[in-house]
Amino acid sequence: MTDLEAQLRAVVRGEVAFDVTSRALTTMDASNYRRVPAGVVAPRDADDVAAVLAVCRERGVPVVARGGGTSIAGQATGTGVVLDFTRHMNRLVALDPEARTAVVQPGLVLDRLQEAAAPHGLRFGPDPSTHSRCTLGGMIGNNSCGSHSVAWGTTADSVRELDVVTARGGRLRLGRDWAGAPEGLRELAEGELARLRTGFPQLPRRISGYALDALLPENGADVARSFCGSEGTLGVLTEAVVRLVESPRARALAVLAYADESAAAEAAAGLLPFGPLTVEGMAADLVPSTAGLPRGGAWLFVETGGETAGEARARAEAIVRAADVVDALVVTDPAGQRALWRIREDASGTATRMPDGTEAWPGWEDCAVPPARLGPYLRDFRTLMTAHGLRGTPYGHFGDGCIHVRIDFDLLTAPGVARFRSFSEELAELVVAHGGSLSGEHGDGQARAELLPRMYGAEMVGLFERVKGVWDPDDLLNPGMLVRPAPLDSGLRFSVLPREPVDVAFGYPSDGGDFSAAVRRCVGVAKCRTTSVSGSGVMCPSFRATGAEEHSTRGRARLLHEMLAGEVVTDGWRSEEVRDALDLCLSCKGCRSDCPVGVDMAMYKAEFLHQHYAGRRRPAAHHALGRLPVWLRAVSRTHTARLVNALAAVPPLARAAKRLGGLAPEREIPRLATRTFSRWWERRRASGPSAEGPTARGDLVVLWPDTFTEHLSPGVGRAAVRVLEAAGLRVALPPTLRLEKPPVGDGRTVALDPLSLLRGRGRVCCGLTYVSTGQLDRARAVMRRTLDLMEPVLETDAPVVVLEPSCAAALRTDVPELLHDDPRAARLAAKVLTFAETLERHAPGWTPPRVDRPVTGQTHCHQHAVLGDAADRRLREAALLTGELSGGCCGLAGNFGFEKGHYEVSVACAQEQLLPSVRDAPDGTVVLADGYSCRTQLAQLAGVRGRHLAEVLAEALEGDTGHGGG
Repeated sequence: MTDLEAQLRAVVRGEVAFDVTSRALTTMDASNYRRVPAGVVAPRDADDVAAVLAVCRERGVPVVARGGGTSIAGQATGTGVVLDFTRHMNRLVALDPEARTAVVQPGLVLDRLQEAAAPHGLRFGPDPSTHSRCTLGGMIGNNSCGSHSVAWGTTADSVRELDVVTARGGRLRLGRDWAGAPEGLRELAEGELARLRTGFPQLPRRISGYALDALLPENGADVARSFCGSEGTLGVLTEAVVRLVESPRARALAVLAYADESAAAEAAAGLLPFGPLTVEGMAADLVPSTAGLPRGGAWLFVETGGETAGEARARAEAIVRAADVVDALVVTDPAGQRALWRIREDASGTATRMPDGTEAWPGWEDCAVPPARLGPYLRDFRTLMTAHGLRGTPYGHFGDGCIHVRIDFDLLTAPGVARFRSFSEELAELVVAHGGSLSGEHGDGQARAELLPRMYGAEMVGLFERVKGVWDPDDLLNPGMLVRPAPLDSGLRFSVLPREPVDVAFGYPSDGGDFSAAVRRCVGVAKCRTTSVSGSGVMCPSFRATGAEEHSTRGRARLLHEMLAGEVVTDGWRSEEVRDALDLCLSCKGCRSDCPVGVDMAMYKAEFLHQHYAGRRRPAAHHALGRLPVWLRAVSRTHTARLVNALAAVPPLARAAKRLGGLAPEREIPRLATRTFSRWWERRRASGPSAEGPTARGDLVVLWPDTFTEHLSPGVGRAAVRVLEAAGLRVALPPTLRLEKPPVGDGRTVALDPLSLLRGRGRVCCGLTYVSTGQLDRARAVMRRTLDLMEPVLETDAPVVVLEPSCAAALRTDVPELLHDDPRAARLAAKVLTFAETLERHAPGWTPPRVDRPVTGQTHCHQHAVLGDAADRRLREAALLTGELSGGCCGLAGNFGFEKGHYEVSVACAQEQLLPSVRDAPDGTVVLADGYSCRTQLAQLAGVRGRHLAEVLAEALEGDTGHGGG
């Protein structure tokens, strides 16, 4: 333990963490920069903050205050002690509806304040796109804004009073009329009145520098307002009194389409007289799909409010009539509005990839100009990018003249970094020429502070330095930011990564085969840190269960980044810190779809486990659960399922088996089917044509006998056959022998090559259990054997129907990404369909039976992340199965919930959405759970039987609710 750590532990009641994991997690924010801190402190109160400052002042150690760590200019990083307010100082202290104020601590997440204010018809005005995880302290530090700033201004407009601890231990209550001003500030400001009145550009999004004009007598000498946007360089915020605004009872969203972004930018300022709540702009190259948007090349999202839905709509329609648009759409449905807003909110992540997959980075994320100048500025901005050979996709707060953009800077090579600097210098000049601010929302930080003299001149920047000296004479707080800044091209986070591709197992096709590039995908916008999930979303269940940064997708990506860097995490693939952080990753793949930049932590975890245990002893659970297909086939071949079930029912034997297998002692061992699905299939085919339905003459489909359907839930397979044949389809199973040119379609496995008999029978397998436990060499062997068996199917037009969503997802993604050198893998992936997709595409004229019952349950996390559930929704609707399935993850997640040490997190994940949705369902509700893990979790935690959609439809076909069980 270092002397500093010991000294802090002696005086701080909160957590003091100088360990490798804590330091690695805080080396970066959402910017291009990286600094390694000495340690992290999570203070419990203002006394803890003062104690930390006293120790650090005595030792000359810098202090950086950090909320959620999503700042985009580097100001949430530091080399000294980082204060993390999200753990303890995160409360809503008070809310006064009559006064329309709230008292908040700096670590309070904005959405928690909004939720508390909503029942009173109130809200906090500013709302950055990161509202689900940004903190009030971070918003005050940056003077954040958000999409509603045209109506309700910046955070500074909503601040009333601030409690601050200064670097020398002073406790100040900042407010108007010089309230709380440190000694010397008033004298300094009153000696510079002329400069304060003339030296600041007048525009709504002027965030750069210190807001010293708030100290003018005509502005109320507002010390609290002048503190906003100081980026933790003047004092440490411990509590704030903020103003709330009345929230409109109803809203409408007018989506205005224009030919291009320039036309949209030119139009934005003209809409402000109509009093909109938002005027947001984005272009087509930022939108993955233009479905649901009116035709055009760029759009303005203009939100209106009113006392009634009709009033809000009328205002939106008036704006449409006044706007010169290519096309327009007015949306009043709240769900429809949320879906459209998600496109805009995800832009901070989606903008980090160009349409061709090229990486793009922040750095010039949020310049702002007067709204009337936005069109000309954007044209000049595009010209400047072209001159430097750069590309970017502008979007943002067009009504305020604020533009967000990620640019495809090359920050990995010396020439690329030099171009980054020269472009930055020229762009600063361009912004100033248009009367703008270098920062319009996220602050200057390291990214822009070096260029402030171009905006304010040397004398004003000198005044900033004098003000810093009044507040923090020892330069203790966030040094290198705003005044006396570090160079904008130093300390880049990419400089520590290996220059040559790392030798890995997966192909990482979206990242050019480079694992470092895959890890770089995480830019830190922290959507994975949300404490609740909306709709069908999944990411990140382990973070919501533990609240710990290392169990978020971002935290794990940070640790992998530091593992590759080798400075903080020094033992590479052998790192226990990375292993422990990944241990609670459920491999739900939610981040693959929900993360705006498509981080796939499940793949990274499999890769890490593969490398970590190479040549080493693996945990027992990897053998017990990773090789599950082997054990289950052995039981099937020896016809010992009944014996195994009987032994597992004896408590001492079950406990011993779980202990030997590394399984959670709280778990029940699932019962094995006494007759596998394939055995049922063979006996059924041997008895002649099916007597269960008409002779099928439709398309041929190949039904995949996944491990779970085969050995644990054969009733799902039987039900699927019943429904597929009722829809007129011909069902076959994959071959079990490798044949040269066999027929496919009679449901049998006929050998034309006598030598094939010597190769032995085999079963297809997606390799999922091997992948999830990081046994990638074994997974590859299993997958190649499967491709060998499936070759005759690949030569046909028949789809491969996979009933288990996790296996379908593995075939679609893991197989081609692990066997990236085998073209057959991509061909098989392209054939994979879910049960609902098969019926929709290959039996479009079939009408499912009318079930006419409500449903509850959960969309399988892999289905949400990889497969999509649109076809399932349509099939349920056609069968009159009403209601929505919940999001999140069931928590069992294949091997995860069965492994020792995971039970509590597994249960916490299930308690989030799945179990409440089942408990609250009315009598007669059908509990849908297409995944075996989901059904097992329901059975073991709630005593409820979940069913696959195929089972529900098969029962309806039979008219007997007791048919089709497994």
